[in-house]
Amino acid sequence: MATDRLSVIFAALADPTRRAILARLAEGDATVTELAEPFSISLPAISRHLKVLEHAGLISRSREAQWRSSSLNAEPLQEATAWMERYRQFWDANFNRLDAHLRRIQHARSTQQTDRET
Repeated sequence: MATDRLSVIFAALADPTRRAILARLAEGDATVTELAEPFSISLPAISRHLKVLEHAGLISRSREAQWRSSSLNAEPLQEATAWMERYRQFWDANFNRLDAHLRRIQHARSTQQTDRET
């Protein structure tokens, strides 16, 4: 099992339930019960998801009296986004070259069509 920070972040983000929890926390802090509402899984299962997110640094949890609230920590998401950005630039460059190639082919075909018609 990888233990570097980026691997832990991506492993936490790999689960759709955890991504949904993060999306909910982007709207504001929430308790375990509030986070569990849209899911058909138990509160202990939600708590396990929260522990994974907390371990990855994606959320922080606080306790006030009997309520345990979770909040989003966006810094690890910025780290993951920065890593992915390099690859987005790579794919953008490849798509731009492909687009230029397709335009050349389209232009050549339309030129041939025009030559045949004259």
